[in-house]
Amino acid sequence: MKKLLIVVFIFGWILQPAIAQEKESLQFSHVVNGTFSPEGIRSVNWMQDGRFYTALEQTPNDIELRKYNILNGDYEVLVASSDLRVEGRQKPIAIQGYQFSADERKVLIKTDVEQIWRRSTRENYFVYDLESGEIQKLTQSNQKQQYAKLSPSGNKAAFVQDNNLYLVDLTTGEEQAITEDGKFNHIINGATDWVYEEEFGFAKAWYWSPDGQKIAFYRFDESDVKEFFMTEWGNLYPGLTRFKYPKAGEENSVVKIGVYDLNSGKTTWMDVGSENDQYIPRINWTKDSDVLAIRRMNRLQNRQDLMLADVNTGDTEIIKTETSEAWVDVNDDLKFLANGEQFFYASEESGYNHIYLYDMSGDMVRQVTQGDWEVTNFLGYDEQSQTLYYVSTEESPLERHLYSINLDGSGKQKLSNGEGWNEINMSRDFQYYIQTFSMPTTPPKYTLHKSDGETVRMLEENEVLANKLQQYHLPEKEYIEIPLEQTTLNGYIMKPHDFDPEKEYPTLFYVYGGPGSQTVTKQFGSGQRAMWHQYIAEQGYVVVSVDNRGTGARGRDFEKQTYKKLGQYETEDQIDAAEYLTEHYDFIDEERLGIWGWSYGGYMSSLVLAQGGDIFNTAIAVAPVTHWQFYDTIYTERFMQTPQMNPAGYRKGSPITYADQIDGNYLLIHGTGDDNVHFQNSVALVNKLVEEDVQFESMYYPNRSHAIYGGNTRKHLYKMMSNFILENL
Repeated sequence: MKKLLIVVFIFGWILQPAIAQEKESLQFSHVVNGTFSPEGIRSVNWMQDGRFYTALEQTPNDIELRKYNILNGDYEVLVASSDLRVEGRQKPIAIQGYQFSADERKVLIKTDVEQIWRRSTRENYFVYDLESGEIQKLTQSNQKQQYAKLSPSGNKAAFVQDNNLYLVDLTTGEEQAITEDGKFNHIINGATDWVYEEEFGFAKAWYWSPDGQKIAFYRFDESDVKEFFMTEWGNLYPGLTRFKYPKAGEENSVVKIGVYDLNSGKTTWMDVGSENDQYIPRINWTKDSDVLAIRRMNRLQNRQDLMLADVNTGDTEIIKTETSEAWVDVNDDLKFLANGEQFFYASEESGYNHIYLYDMSGDMVRQVTQGDWEVTNFLGYDEQSQTLYYVSTEESPLERHLYSINLDGSGKQKLSNGEGWNEINMSRDFQYYIQTFSMPTTPPKYTLHKSDGETVRMLEENEVLANKLQQYHLPEKEYIEIPLEQTTLNGYIMKPHDFDPEKEYPTLFYVYGGPGSQTVTKQFGSGQRAMWHQYIAEQGYVVVSVDNRGTGARGRDFEKQTYKKLGQYETEDQIDAAEYLTEHYDFIDEERLGIWGWSYGGYMSSLVLAQGGDIFNTAIAVAPVTHWQFYDTIYTERFMQTPQMNPAGYRKGSPITYADQIDGNYLLIHGTGDDNVHFQNSVALVNKLVEEDVQFESMYYPNRSHAIYGGNTRKHLYKMMSNFILENL
């Protein structure tokens, strides 16, 4: 009996490693349930003293605004939602956002947030005094506000309500209207119209001067912009959402820039020229509260003027003009030095995006960074050490790394190590930074560093997720270069974990492909889209993605050759890449090639199936543009000019033009409440497909936006796409 027990024990001991190594398979539920979501250091806001930062933390029973000591991780709770009780509210104030006054004694708290479009919201605001513990409502109005911000002194605030800009004295409670002509779908003060918000990337459109005595703001007159309607389904009689949306070639808002003086109570309008059909993509205060920087672009966006405005008179002077044969990119990398005599300006005038130093007359002092690579993020300039910090593609377009360089262009240092993707959050005094590093197989690691790159401590290693990943069969990703006649393209191939090179696999391409974008990068992906690709691969598929001509991080000439020809070169590249892969990789089943994409990617997948039907036999298009005449002015005309100027480009770049050539398995998906790429795009394509007797499948999601989410929507969407691929490819 004892011998038998010993044998059983030894046998079990031998089997134990094998049992321990048994891995689980990916399930569809992992796509949507967040199983592989990493932990993060979220909502980090550096304080004036670079040794501390604040962040909102959700506890089981509360929301806390915490102040962290970056060196040891200790924290104190500055205020919790449970402490914020005011008369007239049954529940405590839930902290959904916050900002400090310049002296960090008061906190402006955002709550009851209501989403409008991508970046715009309306909400209620409260001011909390950290010393006294007192809390007061920002305004006595019963309506919600937008874009409130405390003055540098903290004793005043301004906000937008009903398309007008207001000022409130927090000491006396006195409120006054800075503007009074705001009107829905006509005049907007202090906030942007729809197209500026979406394409120039900002919704708050007013700014305190450095001394807090003036406010610069935008005024949009959208009276002549045509309204777009979206049906709101659900009630017995459907409703309508109405908003001004300028489609390519149509009327835009007329934009003015005003500066309100708190002392005089008067508004002075800046001279932005006599041409109304133009854009003001950015305004910035210089270090002088009497001088405002204004960037002005012509409608085609191939010319940008940097102007300095005397805010007391409204007079302006152009100090620099940048032009392009295609378009000029807009960025936030205009930074003025404390000496008031110089500024940094980022531009791709050399062929790659780099940082330049100019004097206030607009004369270039020097090009600070240079090389055949792109500066992707200018983090700022440390006046004390005369050091600039930036993130670039110098190692590879697929990677991002942190560098420092002296003001004179000398002493460049690479501060991030290894191969992969780095995102940087630098303290205001440039003494520390938080680095988020990841690789395709490495979840994000958050580390604290000194400005010279020295690691201080690990903030979040995501060790739990890393261990969890080891417990599952996961596909492998291989990065490749595809040498085509026209250029070499970057791509990746994702294979199932049990890949057999002797077998043939159906292959699904994932494409976005739009100007300046990238899908082929060396970073960790844990979102639903990335997880869905892994799930599909584990069902016995190869997943491929290729960055075609026109995509980003490879310089001006690579990106801008698609000018006036959107959809033409990109489609050619995807088809040629597929042909190359089928010729050089025996494991790709050339009889079963599919492609899918969302937004610009849905546009691309539609074009590829129509024009590459001899290569691809299956496509999914989610929320696609189907004709550029349906899309907005700023984005479309930046790359295509107007329909009136470039009719051939619009025709050749439209899936509707080639609808009769679609011959395969085609699934068209759209949300009816898509304010960005309107459902109208899919309606027009469906109409043409029916006319041409082309069979296809479609799915519309009532009232869903461009992101197609809410409730059970994402689960339904990915399940439907999974079934379509498994059944047809």
